[in-house]
Amino acid sequence: QVQLVESGGGLVQAGGSLRLSCRTSGIAFSISRMGWYRQAPGKQRDLVAAISNDGSTNYADSVKGRFTISRDNAKNTVYLQMNSLKLEDTADYYCQTTWRSLNYWGQGTQVTVSS
Repeated sequence: QVQLVESGGGLVQAGGSLRLSCRTSGIAFSISRMGWYRQAPGKQRDLVAAISNDGSTNYADSVKGRFTISRDNAKNTVYLQMNSLKLEDTADYYCQTTWRSLNYWGQGTQVTVSS
């Protein structure tokens, strides 16, 4: 059974930092591409950052230079370090992977940035 469990969301002031974690089970994590997406109220779910099994990364333009995605294969966990948070980063954040041709999502963790 594939499970993705996010944690680390919360309320933070603009300019602050948060680190999200996504612990996985049921997949061969070390060979899996992992992604972080976010969805603000009334908007579509968009890719924030992704990391491949070789460690290569890509980011949405809106978070480049502020967010860092990383992975720990020993812990089957992917992280999203978010610095210099802005009001517009407020959203539900989801961890995602594709395993055996199926997409899997975590339950999401809420990030609220206040002024």
